[in-house]
Amino acid sequence: MDFLAAIGRALLIFLESTGRIVLFTLRAISHCLRPPLYLGLIGRQMVDIGYYSLPVVGLTALFTGMVLALQSYTGFARFQAEGAVATVVVLSITRELGPVLAGLMVAGRIGASMAAEIGTMRVTEQIDALSTLSTNPLKYLVVPRLIAGLTMLPLLVVVADIVGVFGGFLVSVYQLNFNPALYLAKTWEFLKVIDVVSGLVKASVFGFFVALMGCYHGYHSRGGAEGVGTATTNAVVSASILILLSNYLITGLFFSK
Repeated sequence: MDFLAAIGRALLIFLESTGRIVLFTLRAISHCLRPPLYLGLIGRQMVDIGYYSLPVVGLTALFTGMVLALQSYTGFARFQAEGAVATVVVLSITRELGPVLAGLMVAGRIGASMAAEIGTMRVTEQIDALSTLSTNPLKYLVVPRLIAGLTMLPLLVVVADIVGVFGGFLVSVYQLNFNPALYLAKTWEFLKVIDVVSGLVKASVFGFFVALMGCYHGYHSRGGAEGVGTATTNAVVSASILILLSNYLITGLFFSK
């Protein structure tokens, strides 16, 4: 009976947490759709999420494309199918690796930052001070981050796609001795609009989840510095899990027969 009681408690805690997240999400979305919007705060969050995340996303995409080309070549060489390297690189980057890796990198950088910042404001009672000053904390703290995450991550993924394909091109041409013109022709031949669109849709969803989890865990943090640290960890872990889960669902929506 103790074992069953433990399972029941865990299930109730999970359902309670899920309900809180759903209600928080609905409230945040409703505030996104209603004026006023703090455009200055939205612009600042866009710069923080987009511009300052470019180096880590660009480096990740570059080396991912390079490794992908190298590994694809060594695998296809066993079947005399080296000409498929360009196709594998461009489809893998645009469909999966670009959005997922960019989302995970942004979750580690921005999600943790959001949770720490808002969590610190919560434990130092700055959020309560906003309410005292007749400023809605959700509209002031959460809405700018959600809008920025929703809009900036697709732009980061566009950069990641270009840089990742370029990394595969560098390795293929200068290390594996591919013909540059033939490689580019293969890349354009098999790249379809749906491949890029599916990656950008994923990026928008991932950006929303990263901002949502960072804001949610920071907004509900308790217990001083230890609580802020726990909120930061939970924000990154939950955002990463949601990215991987939604990646499967969106992929099935776009490419299932």
